[in-house]
Amino acid sequence: MTRAFRTAAVIGAGTIGLSWATLFAAHGLTVRVSDPRPDLAEAVDEALAAYAPHLAARGLDVTGLAGRVHLAADVTEAVRDADVVQENGPERAGFKKDLFAALAREAPAHALLLSSSSAIPSTAFTGELSDEDAARVLIGHPFNPPHLVPLVEVVPGERTGEDAVLDAVDFYTSVGRTPVVERKEIPGFVGNRLQNALSREAAYLVQEGVVTPEDLDKVVINSLGLRWATVGPFLGAHLGGGPGGYRHLVEHIGKSMQRTGAGLGTPSHDKEQNKEQEEAQERLIEAVEKAYGSSTYSELTGTRDRRQLAVLAALDSADKEEN
Repeated sequence: MTRAFRTAAVIGAGTIGLSWATLFAAHGLTVRVSDPRPDLAEAVDEALAAYAPHLAARGLDVTGLAGRVHLAADVTEAVRDADVVQENGPERAGFKKDLFAALAREAPAHALLLSSSSAIPSTAFTGELSDEDAARVLIGHPFNPPHLVPLVEVVPGERTGEDAVLDAVDFYTSVGRTPVVERKEIPGFVGNRLQNALSREAAYLVQEGVVTPEDLDKVVINSLGLRWATVGPFLGAHLGGGPGGYRHLVEHIGKSMQRTGAGLGTPSHDKEQNKEQEEAQERLIEAVEKAYGSSTYSELTGTRDRRQLAVLAALDSADKEEN
């Protein structure tokens, strides 16, 4: 690691921010959390209680976790001594523009300024910062919940310094994440664009009556999800070509797959809507609610988190056997 990270400021205590705060504290950082929500203390306590067992299951010592997380009265107090700032505010460029102006002004000059932005590149909200301040701003986009899902998309802006990119990679690696540097800004970055492509076709297939929401999820869980959790799309395709690899797959199956791709549909919520399309969208929403509405949010996320922990544990075991 090129430099030490001891203190982190978490700005915004929604689902993502609370998950980050717990992860950072579990790795020994002093964490200061800022959010105007009136129930901040209760939200932090609930998150620590809920997420600590997950991190313990991943082999982290969560003793004294609550003692490392502190509530800040405002942004200024949160970032005063920060080595790294993780912003988790609303997905609005104007909001982030004002917030990062404050972060650059109030945080120490050495502090790395990171945004959990899901779709907005940092260049969109750093235009009025000085070159010196813009050089330490970049995207650190996680997948929910970041204390469990390892990926962090590290996306530098047009004026982000290379040192800041290296520091971000070091920082996320130090807290057990898997950072991937993306060298070109694009709305939605990589993960969400891939997710959106699959989600659009999933919605279309349900709207067309091809499959129910429950059965579509079963298809993904028992095929693509299982495969991609271990090898990803490109290695999966390379293996799908047999000994001839990806070249064989493209040359012998590629044309038929292209014909399938050309027929991909557009769900009603991606079209300029008329009454019929609005009704189709409502039927889709009702179908998903029928499939999963009988369980509470906490029940569903509990099941998700247990399964994700099981997958991570299995991958760890497989890696140990290979090494």
